[in-house]
Order: sequence, then structure tokens, then C-alpha cells
Amino acid sequence: MKDPTRAIRLESWLVSAGREREPGAPLNVPPVPASNFVLGGGREYARDDGTPTWEALEKVVGGLEGGDAVAFASGMAAIAAVFDQIVAGSVVALPDDCYQGVAGLAEAGQAKERWTVKRIALDDTDAWLRACEYADLIWLESPSNPLLMIADLEAICAAPRKHGAILAVDNTFATPLNQRPLELGANVSVQSATKLIGGHSDLLAGVATTKAPKLWMALKKARELAGATPGTLEAFLAVRGARTMALRLERAQQTAMLLAARLEAHPQVTRTRYPGLASHPTHEIARRQLRGFGTIISFDVRGDADAANAVCAYLGLIQHATSLGAVESTIERRAAIPGQEHLPPSLLRLSVGIEDVEDLWADLDQALRRTVSEPSVASTPQEA
Repeated sequence: MKDPTRAIRLESWLVSAGREREPGAPLNVPPVPASNFVLGGGREYARDDGTPTWEALEKVVGGLEGGDAVAFASGMAAIAAVFDQIVAGSVVALPDDCYQGVAGLAEAGQAKERWTVKRIALDDTDAWLRACEYADLIWLESPSNPLLMIADLEAICAAPRKHGAILAVDNTFATPLNQRPLELGANVSVQSATKLIGGHSDLLAGVATTKAPKLWMALKKARELAGATPGTLEAFLAVRGARTMALRLERAQQTAMLLAARLEAHPQVTRTRYPGLASHPTHEIARRQLRGFGTIISFDVRGDADAANAVCAYLGLIQHATSLGAVESTIERRAAIPGQEHLPPSLLRLSVGIEDVEDLWADLDQALRRTVSEPSVASTPQEA
């Protein structure tokens, strides 16, 4: 596939990709709610052959990532399709800090003796280089969720790998606007289009992109056999959301940098994690590897879990909700999520939206200060 992003910048590609060019055609590819098609035209059944709406999403994300994309019903469906490519008895190298859905999938497969899981600290580059020699699936997530650690993708992706091994990168937090794993040598890059690509908390979708034709066909077959197909409306909304992703990302990560610096200096915050801060343990790698530092901040509230819950309850503008990457800012206490109990109990993960930075700061500051003067407020844990 010729990479069209070499001719124009990614920001322009986002706006122009996946559109029809024939005279009289709709400017935007419309939702095509069809399960089957008239025979003889090369497309017969949607689960097997896709739809024009799915393909528009695949063209947009595939062009961004620099490969060929397969759209799925969710980010987890895309991840499961990648895991489906390894045979029984394989070794999976997984970050010690990663999305709980991935950890759950890996642990479930290990419990059924489908594979063995090796957990590695994301910043232990030497350990990852060794893993490339023995692991059948090297799964990287950078920045990680929720501690925002950065893997040295340049070094790890360039390292020699075991024959037949797959190196996959969850690129959801960074997006292809900030890093392109396939260019570094990864076999596949995965996006939860639910997050920054869709950007409006109104859809579930996932995309896996690769430069390898055989792997692309295998991922497409995995989607077909699992029935993990994206919804028509969801694919349409994901394409529409992607058109403004560059603007939303630019605004949100500029705001995130300002908020992170202020949180780091706040008396009611004991630790702030954001790759753009010089205090972040993998800041130098982030500076070298990323075009931008992203829209997520994790910080520890002074006190215990009750204090962190109280901050969430006292916020007015920022929504107390799970997920991330949307136009609205959201916050949650991650250790309240089943399977995330190992995290610091007072850690809050903040997804920065596109609101005015001063309004967001005023909301955060008043909530943090109220934890000093008022009793803690209990909060019901939410699901991941």
C-alpha cells in the first residue's frame, strides 16, 4: 500500500481520507445498514466482506498508522484478534502496568493453559529486548494505563525477534498523531476508537493496523469468525469524530501540560504522573519519541482512598466517569476498579477534554481544597 500520508500531513489526511471522489457522490460516506448485498459485485455478506462505512474508518485509521486496517466492534475485540494469532503454548510478554482488559484476557488464557504470561516493567528496556528473543507475542502499551510510563519503542521494535513473533503496540493513548509504531518496526498497532478517535463518548469501536498482508488477512478472518464486526452507526460516528481529532488532541494536551504542572505544585497532591513533566521517570524517552505528551494525567491525592473519592464527588465541571479521550474531561479512582487494586489507593486518572483550562483548574483546585475542610464522601466504584 502506498502511504498517502507521505504526500500530505496527518492533520490534513484526517480531514480528507475515506471520502468518495466521484461526481455526485455524498461528500461523507453514509451509514450503510446492510447485512448482505446483491451477488456478483465482489461483496456478498457484511460479516465476511465488510461495508463501505467500515471501510471508510479503515482507510482513515490505516492511513494515519501507515498500514492496512481492520475495524472491530471494540478495542478489546481488536486486541483479542491479535492474541488469537498465537498458537497454544506461546509466551506472552506483557507490561506490569497495562489496561486491565488486556491483563484480564492474558490471565484468562494462561488459566486455560493457552499461553504463559511474562510481566515486565515497561521502562526495563533490557528485559524487553530479552523478551524479543523468546516471546511469541510482545505486547507494549505506551503511554501505559494508568501510570503513563513510556516504553522505548524505538529500541524494542528494532530488536531481533523470535521467528514468527508478533510485536503489538496499543497506541490508544498516544494516537498516530503522536507516534506511529509501524514505522518503528512493530507488526501491529491497535487503537480503541472509542477513545480519542471517536472523541465524544458515544460509540464502541476498535482498529488493528499492520503492514503485513498475511497478518492483515488473519486479523480480518479473526473478526469474521468471532463476529466482532463494528456497528454501522458506530463506524460512521468514528469517522466523523476522527475529522476533528487533531484539533481536539492539540487543545487537550496543551491543557493537560498546564494542569499537570499546577497539580504537581498543589499541596493536596503528593505525586503527579504526566510524560511531559521533567519529574516523570520516562520523560526523556517521551521527549525523544512522542510528538505530544497526550491528554491523560494521573495524580495521587494527599490522604487515602476516601480523600480521592471526595475529590471526585466535589468536582462540578469534570465528570466522574470511566473511559477517556472525549471532549469532556472525566476522572476516576482507578484502584476502585476490580483488578486494579494494586494501584495506589488515592490515584486519580484524569482525562483532559477541551474545556477552558482555567475553568478546569478552578474545579480541580476547589475539590482538592475541600478535602481538607470537609469530611470525605464515599463513592461507588465503577467498572472499567
